[in-house]
Amino acid sequence: MRILYIQSTTVPPPTDVQTDRFYLLSDTMGGDVLQPAWFRSPGEVEAIFGVGSYPIYTVGNFRYHWMLAGRWRYQGIWQRLAKFAFYVRKGLELHRKQPYDCIIAYSHMTTGLCAGILKLLVGCKLIIEIVTAPKLIYLTMRPRPTWGERLMHLYSDACLHLSMLLSDRLHLLYPRQLSEYSLSYKVRKSVFHEFVPVSAVYRRSTYEDPEPFVLLVGAPWYLKGADRLIEAFHGLANDFPNVKLKILGYYPDRSGLEALTVGLQQIEILEPRSNPEVLRMISQATVMVLPSRCEGVARVLIEGMAAGIPLIGSEAGGVPFVVRDQENGFIVSGGESKSLEKRLRELLVDPELRRRMGENGYLRAHTELNERIYVEQFTRMVEATVRGE
Repeated sequence: MRILYIQSTTVPPPTDVQTDRFYLLSDTMGGDVLQPAWFRSPGEVEAIFGVGSYPIYTVGNFRYHWMLAGRWRYQGIWQRLAKFAFYVRKGLELHRKQPYDCIIAYSHMTTGLCAGILKLLVGCKLIIEIVTAPKLIYLTMRPRPTWGERLMHLYSDACLHLSMLLSDRLHLLYPRQLSEYSLSYKVRKSVFHEFVPVSAVYRRSTYEDPEPFVLLVGAPWYLKGADRLIEAFHGLANDFPNVKLKILGYYPDRSGLEALTVGLQQIEILEPRSNPEVLRMISQATVMVLPSRCEGVARVLIEGMAAGIPLIGSEAGGVPFVVRDQENGFIVSGGESKSLEKRLRELLVDPELRRRMGENGYLRAHTELNERIYVEQFTRMVEATVRGE
């Protein structure tokens, strides 16, 4: 089978092909990936992926086609239009050279609309991957959403309904991801986790911590509930003077986050770092916390499970799909800070509880959420869509 995969995120693929899902999918299919990236010149691409990796970078039976950040000089609507033109023009060009069996779009928004237009133009089957909780998207970025964010939420809903009308199948990350949208009941669905190379995650070596710390990885900070976690940590910090709280992510509005930490030296706000560095930090964490206000199925939670780290999460979106309450961590209703503080205390004082929950998560990540399972599910989804099942 040949597929065209339309990527929305500007994060480039991993340099280690063993952790690249398209390399692993090459045993069952091949095709092309339209990949916008934050690189601004071909030289930046080749410095990381090798000489000759621009304009096409080949991994297994797949070829990445780059759209560099230097190609769009303006942000916002102009960036979206530039991506839109790139997806449609390049998709048509590649399909004419060698037709596809299926088009897959990561995200229901601009990416999904482009994929829908390509489907109408070339007649392929279409799969849209729903990677967030559409009901809350853009409405949980700050305490009071701006008019712009409200408009973006309406745009998201419009794109979602068009995507559902145009697609042959939806890929959901958890069963009730679109339960609020009645039109979704008429569309075929496949439900399985997002790709995480769990075999590349470092495993925790001990549950006795000489330098214990609680870790949150994610951005933006309000959407990920960093304020809830900081409030909870304020409540227990005096009782655990040797425990630190580390918050890691890209925070352009860092001043608002820093204001919440005033008076508490145990909290560290860290700059973004490479995925291998993040994975090493996850493996050293005592507890991972993600009290999100809006979430699909966060990759960092699966990475935490794969490292054998106990988790605490909110009820948002697919978090309970990953964090099984009382089994590999705790679910805190609404992300409420007092309940969060209580669960943190339970884990910080009990290494045996941390060990049990960490090992439960490790076992599930490596048996139910690993790369082999993902490849099997993804392949089954594409085959069923192409056959019209």
